[in-house]
Amino acid sequence: MPEATVTATASIRPGVRRGTEMTQRSDNPADPFKKALAEATRTMADAPDLTVTYSVDPPGMTGDTMRLPQVSRRLTRDEVLIARGTADSLALRHRYHDNAIAARYAPQGPMARDLFEAMEIARAEALGARDMPGTLGNIDAKIGAEAERRGYSQIRSTEEAPLAQAAGYLVRHLATGRPMPGGAGHVMELWRPYIEGQAGEALDHIRENLGNQAAFARLARQIIKDLGYGDQLGDDPDEAPEDDGEGQDAEDQPDTADSEEQSEGLEEEATPEESQDKEEDPSQSKVTSDDMADMEEGEEAELPESDAPLDPPPPAPHSDADPNYAVYTTDYDEEIRAEELAEPAELERLRAYLDQQLEPLKGAVSRLANKLQRRLQAQQNRSWEFDKEEGILDAGRLARVVANPTTPLSFKWEKDTEFRDTCVTLLLDNSGSMRGRPISIAAICADVLARTLERCQVKVEILGFTTRAWKGGQSRERWLASGRPSHPGRLNDLRHIVYKSADAPWRRVRPNLGLMMKEGLLKENIDGEALEWAHRRTIHRPEQRKILMVISDGAPVDDSTLSVNPANYLEKHLRDVIAMVEKRKLVELIAIGIGHDVTRYYQRAVTITDVEQLAGAMTEQLASLFDANPRARARALGQRRVA
Repeated sequence: MPEATVTATASIRPGVRRGTEMTQRSDNPADPFKKALAEATRTMADAPDLTVTYSVDPPGMTGDTMRLPQVSRRLTRDEVLIARGTADSLALRHRYHDNAIAARYAPQGPMARDLFEAMEIARAEALGARDMPGTLGNIDAKIGAEAERRGYSQIRSTEEAPLAQAAGYLVRHLATGRPMPGGAGHVMELWRPYIEGQAGEALDHIRENLGNQAAFARLARQIIKDLGYGDQLGDDPDEAPEDDGEGQDAEDQPDTADSEEQSEGLEEEATPEESQDKEEDPSQSKVTSDDMADMEEGEEAELPESDAPLDPPPPAPHSDADPNYAVYTTDYDEEIRAEELAEPAELERLRAYLDQQLEPLKGAVSRLANKLQRRLQAQQNRSWEFDKEEGILDAGRLARVVANPTTPLSFKWEKDTEFRDTCVTLLLDNSGSMRGRPISIAAICADVLARTLERCQVKVEILGFTTRAWKGGQSRERWLASGRPSHPGRLNDLRHIVYKSADAPWRRVRPNLGLMMKEGLLKENIDGEALEWAHRRTIHRPEQRKILMVISDGAPVDDSTLSVNPANYLEKHLRDVIAMVEKRKLVELIAIGIGHDVTRYYQRAVTITDVEQLAGAMTEQLASLFDANPRARARALGQRRVA
């Protein structure tokens, strides 16, 4: 076994002394904590063979492998609490949750299933808290961090608050008597009057059913029915069949035989009449022959040799990268300019709020922007080509002519740098997880970089992507009204925002980035289609060189789509789009991940662990792209992570 590994796979053994020596020899100060947490998690889950890993991927369970959030070398208090809370939650679910019982009682509809799963997670956590009260504080820290990341504290109405999460929070609160932390409590209180008004009687029996998963599942189904989602429950698994199948088959056999004989008799009686009608009504055949004659004369050129009409052309695929990528409807998608989403006065107010909030940061970002500008302008100085037969007389070489009159005169030409004919597109993730400081820093960095590049005569376009609604919008409503057809594909309404077009001067669109501060704008993110949209806009630009920079803090997530499609549906499409862009090489694609390992997707990528590093990463990446030295450019683009 390696001395210090990211995956903690050692089991508990009496050799504590040797384990201590191995821990002391570890170079990573976080390894002792990781190992101790892994051992405690196995004990709590009652699973000695459980494999515990630490990854930047979303936490979860796959078979006997548990993924926990990555812990850095700094081992901050927040990292420790979130890792412990996630481990406790997953361990309790592994200990008290039976997949077979859950599969038996699980509803069929997406919203009902979300409610069912949220309440089941709350049941496992509350049940574990009875025997291990120490888990309450850890799980509270995890729930509070998730709620803050999703921006729950800024939600002002139930239309934006997720009902399933609120129901799970309420079940945990009623079962433990413990208040929910921060934004989680805010979301719970928004929905609490409605949930208790509709399902108050069932909620009174939560504590007495915590220890019996089947009884709790029946109670959860009753709560879902009381909340108005009974049509998504499907068949009741506890109902027995009313009739005996064998007796019914035996009784039905004579009836079936009689019906077959009767139908045969009817067919025999109908056959002569039908033939007689055909003989007595020759008009039908005449009309048919006339119609066929007209078709042969007027439409002969349009028909194939088989005289069958041509089939309509198949619809164009929704994605150039993956023809199999499906979208239920595009009727409600929108590509909209930022100034159309808010009044001018509101944009000015939001812009002023952005400037005020980030006043301490603007100095550091401006210094980085000035550094970028100096590097670009240093390359922007004109260069000369010497020893030409015509052009401007090279005065520096006149001395050679004086010394040797037979030496021909030397001329020089002036040339411009190539990088000026360039367009840079910034594609910003406008998802709900970017709320707060990440989106503010992304907005101010885009602001400063756009002004800097514009001074250097580089075109800049700033785009954003999100959805119009949480958990599906009008697309999902149409899908529900159509009877929930299977495999609908993407099931939400896209919103692609143009903050600044490449040809618009910055002074005219400066207030637009303040829109990112607007309440309720940031929702879910479907990265693949957004990247494909930005790529299409970029390749149609007239500039010779095109650069596309993506800034995101997570994998694509849309609950309405993922609830009715494979779990990797959106992520696979993102990978396909990235592969298409990088293969075509019409655009230079780079990415910056904020707390998310984008190097798994992009060839040229940087991952930063703190939003404060975003400005430096953006300026360094852009400067490296314009570096005249190919080795220096390759060295900078090879950088994969900012510590």
